[in-house]
Amino acid sequence: MSDIVDPKVRSRIMASIRGRDTQPELQVRRALHARGFRFSSSSAQRMPGRPDVVLQRWKVAVFVHGCFWHWHGCSGSRLPRTNRVFWEDKLSRNVERDELAAMTLVTAGWRVVIVWECALRSSRARSSFEAAMDRLAIWIRADPSEVFFEL
Repeated sequence: MSDIVDPKVRSRIMASIRGRDTQPELQVRRALHARGFRFSSSSAQRMPGRPDVVLQRWKVAVFVHGCFWHWHGCSGSRLPRTNRVFWEDKLSRNVERDELAAMTLVTAGWRVVIVWECALRSSRARSSFEAAMDRLAIWIRADPSEVFFEL
């Protein structure tokens, strides 16, 4: 099945999709800042996987993943009906790239946090967001032998 919009319109739509400073990222940054964490997002550009937030003092890299693009498996990550082979290949490569970046960071002595978009957007998640961010803050300040945290 062909696309239902003109190629120029599709190009404009796709160009408007933000790769950084998205609402979920900003929400996590505000929550971390409110809990006393100071961070950098510019130094992340040189790190494997380009984390969304880097807490240098704590050696923690935070990724805020969209459920579709990083293939979470929740209701927000359904395959499009058309061109399924392309999307399966694309999304599996994204997952492999994410895993490699996380393992590279851990090997370099960093701890990795993954915050899924659905953990921020669902009505249940919105009501428990502050509690989840409190748990994350405790984890960041806790024993550095735990290298992964996922919300």
